[in-house]
Amino acid sequence: MHTDRKTLKPLKIGELTVEKPIIQGGMGVGVSRSNLAGAVAAEGGIGIISTAQIGYDEEGFEKDQAGCNRIAIRKHIHRAKEIAEGKGLVGVNIMVALKHYKEHVQEAVRAGADVIISGAGLPMDLPKLVGNNKTKIAPIVSSRRATQLILKMWAHRYNRTADFIVIEGPKAGGHLGFSREILDHMEQLDYAEEIRKIIACKQKFEEKYETQIPVFVAGGIFTAEDSRHVLELGADGIQAASRFVATEECDACDAYKQAYINAKEEDIVIINSPVGMPGRAVKNAFVTSVSEGEEKITHCFNCLKACNPSTAPYCITQALINAVKGDLDHGLIFCGSRTGEIHTITTVAEVMRELTV
Repeated sequence: MHTDRKTLKPLKIGELTVEKPIIQGGMGVGVSRSNLAGAVAAEGGIGIISTAQIGYDEEGFEKDQAGCNRIAIRKHIHRAKEIAEGKGLVGVNIMVALKHYKEHVQEAVRAGADVIISGAGLPMDLPKLVGNNKTKIAPIVSSRRATQLILKMWAHRYNRTADFIVIEGPKAGGHLGFSREILDHMEQLDYAEEIRKIIACKQKFEEKYETQIPVFVAGGIFTAEDSRHVLELGADGIQAASRFVATEECDACDAYKQAYINAKEEDIVIINSPVGMPGRAVKNAFVTSVSEGEEKITHCFNCLKACNPSTAPYCITQALINAVKGDLDHGLIFCGSRTGEIHTITTVAEVMRELTV
């Protein structure tokens, strides 16, 4: 019997239309800024700028991180929209764990971000910070429980719901919403079932607010076949991040992109963030040094709320800045679980084509 294959189709997020429901995931520090996000939007997708220490190369950053980050948020949103030339959507990824989370959200709204995606914590106050503006908001969730908590709280406190949801699975890169134990035994986890539960959970809020809440699935999305798989589970779109690093348009330096190309499957490891969250990264000299307790913090960049420089194993801001600038031996290179499958520099247009069913 013939059955129609699921395909990525244009969809609505509120009054906004997305031609290609592909989100390019936010990657900080400095990996996804205006160049990459603008290029993805120009192809009809959703280009995402990471606000994590986005102003690292602004003059005066060493002394005033908060001010430089606000300047850079505004600058990169405007620049990405210029590159997009009215196509697609341009948004930001803002981590709840940031010390200046509120200011980043408010600056992004003022700058005209189409969407704000927020994870690395539960974005309970995001509706209040955005207010009655046109910017659409989405939580990043990894479980049905987290989804229920956020949507229930938003309904109770603010009488509104999410404009869309990003489900981030255990194969994603960077900070992860899973325990170390789960990540070490991923093959035993039926995450497809969790995706179905999250989708079922959001349906009652769709009914309550008489709206559609599109779901995008992230984590290990590399091919059109992967896209098809999550669409068959009930998703409306996908989010991919690592796939976009080894592109001509990515904001990272060439050495950073080459690290992705050179990485083999056995080079991808789970590390501990200074705030206790597990993260996925490329094993290099820096990761080895951290595991041996040799990294010392000499300067605080005021990035994460929960970080205590006197006890943290290393400075994540300095490590990420070093990496994006090309000092890989002293840098942290976050990546997804399937980075070992990346073998060449390509273009955003080609990645979008390969992800499209």
